[in-house]
Amino acid sequence: MTHLRFNSLILTTLLLALCLLLLTAAADAATYTVKMGSDRGELKFVPEVLEIKPGDTVEWTINQVAPHNVVFDEAKMPNGNKALAKDLSHKQLLFKTGASYQTNFPEDIAPGTYSYYCEPHRGAGMIGEIAIAD
Repeated sequence: MTHLRFNSLILTTLLLALCLLLLTAAADAATYTVKMGSDRGELKFVPEVLEIKPGDTVEWTINQVAPHNVVFDEAKMPNGNKALAKDLSHKQLLFKTGASYQTNFPEDIAPGTYSYYCEPHRGAGMIGEIAIAD
């Protein structure tokens, strides 16, 4: 009977340690905000370049001069992953100040620079980059 209790205690301890490890990893993920339109009304993302880690989330929020959207450039995806570009993009236009999109960047995303743009304002230079660190 003591052997069974000892095994149960070991198993319970391992499960608790695993849960703590998973919770710690989730707590390390961060959320960053990118403004769509500068405070002065310029057609740009602020910041234009954002460095994040795999597992982090980016929230794009309408600030000025709507409408805006976020489209990742398929031609500039690290490893040529066009499907990922579609998964990360938000093609629906947002019109209202304060409206936002959130994108979680997968834990297994390849390091590199992910370029994106606002479709209606791409010609005006509304382009941004998410740099995924190693």
